[in-house]
Amino acid sequence: MSESKYESKVTSAPCSAEQIYRVLSNMQNIERVRDLIPKDKIQEMEVEPDRIRMKVDGLAQKISIVVVDRKENATIKFGAEGIPMDANFWIQLKELSPTDTRIKLTVKADIPFMFKLMLEKKMQQGLDQAADMLAQFPYGQWG
Repeated sequence: MSESKYESKVTSAPCSAEQIYRVLSNMQNIERVRDLIPKDKIQEMEVEPDRIRMKVDGLAQKISIVVVDRKENATIKFGAEGIPMDANFWIQLKELSPTDTRIKLTVKADIPFMFKLMLEKKMQQGLDQAADMLAQFPYGQWG
């Protein structure tokens, strides 16, 4: 296994870091977009303020995404439990003005070398798409 680090492109959200942080640091806000989650891929989702537990298609056991660290209005770090590798993910926020906050996503994971080359391009595309999506959320309406 070798630790791999992937970073998204930096995107811009038209709101404050405080608005984004308030929404993303509380895992219960996933309920607002539950209808967008493919029911054939994710089932039995349980949501708490600091944890989401779910059954993912193709995995024998439930996995959890857990908030492991927070720096108010700047960083939210998540860990994964129940997957066959060490992995964490974080969201970084940098407010340039109350109507311009930059968002960057980073993933670190111990990926077996033989899978690393296959996953690299998809991981980058997925992170960039997630960053674009997070930049478009209606944070002001959710707060």
